[in-house]
Amino acid sequence: MSLPRTLLGLLDPEPAHGYDLKRSYDQHFGGDRPVAYGQVYAALARMLGNGLIQVAGVEPGDGPDRKRYAITDAGVTELRDWLGTPEPPTNYLQSTLYTKVVLALLTTGDATMLLDTQRAAHLQQMRELTRRKQGGDFATQLICDHALMHLEADLRWLEVTAARMDGLRAEVSR
Repeated sequence: MSLPRTLLGLLDPEPAHGYDLKRSYDQHFGGDRPVAYGQVYAALARMLGNGLIQVAGVEPGDGPDRKRYAITDAGVTELRDWLGTPEPPTNYLQSTLYTKVVLALLTTGDATMLLDTQRAAHLQQMRELTRRKQGGDFATQLICDHALMHLEADLRWLEVTAARMDGLRAEVSR
């Protein structure tokens, strides 16, 4: 995810302080990885230098003065261009999981056990996401669905790979 562009999107409706942007980011997108204040302020400094945002006001605070940032016309253009550009679908042709299976076959590793262990880890993660989804708001449900669908695709791949293990073993041993 592009933090600067996400911050532009959060600034589009109205100007905001860095602190408020961090809280809004975490509320909408933080999930398991909230953004650090340092990342927010570094991104704001870069966007300010690139003319994508401007300081819309300065207020005294207990510490340093609090700056309120607003998106510029250039920032709006950048945001609209980014939102209008599709994300390239990931093709996973360089999958770490596939690499581990092949290396398990090339070495003394046990590829079948690797697949079984990975399946168990995926199922555990799916259970956790399902619990989180059941107790979550609409946005949490959607992001959990996204993650669950990717895990389901991985599980299908694990099953197909297990079913084709003999053929892969023969291919790898050549």
